[in-house]
Amino acid sequence: MGSFSLFHWLVVLIPLTVPLFFIFRKPPAGPNRFGGLPQPMGFGQAISSYFKKYVDFTGRASRSEFWFSALFVALVSIALYLVDRTATLNGIWSLATFLPSIAMAARRFHDINRSGWHQLLGILFPIGTIAVIVWYCRAPSVDDSRASVF
Repeated sequence: MGSFSLFHWLVVLIPLTVPLFFIFRKPPAGPNRFGGLPQPMGFGQAISSYFKKYVDFTGRASRSEFWFSALFVALVSIALYLVDRTATLNGIWSLATFLPSIAMAARRFHDINRSGWHQLLGILFPIGTIAVIVWYCRAPSVDDSRASVF
């Protein structure tokens, strides 16, 4: 058992500090650069939009559209697991919904006037993951009148 080396410190500190740079950086000032305010959707409308905009990374997605789609994907995944315990169907479902889920998340970030690339912060556990979840829940950005960090 050796001492805690510089490499070990870097492995611990980088995932904790790098997300802070992106979290505390404010979105661009002015009106939302990704288009007009999206309409809230019901469950059926959100699922329809989820599959119609399969790989559409442009525009904005409302909170209801994002969360109803996430709920639908999770429910179908649970149902497929109950039907097929070998996870074959669940693997196919995961592959089929991989790109639309990333596109939906990018549109959700556009709704708060942030780039869709910010979803990569979720990889940097725990701070990046928490920030991404908070941003998913955040109200849409209409202007820059709020001075909040998140």
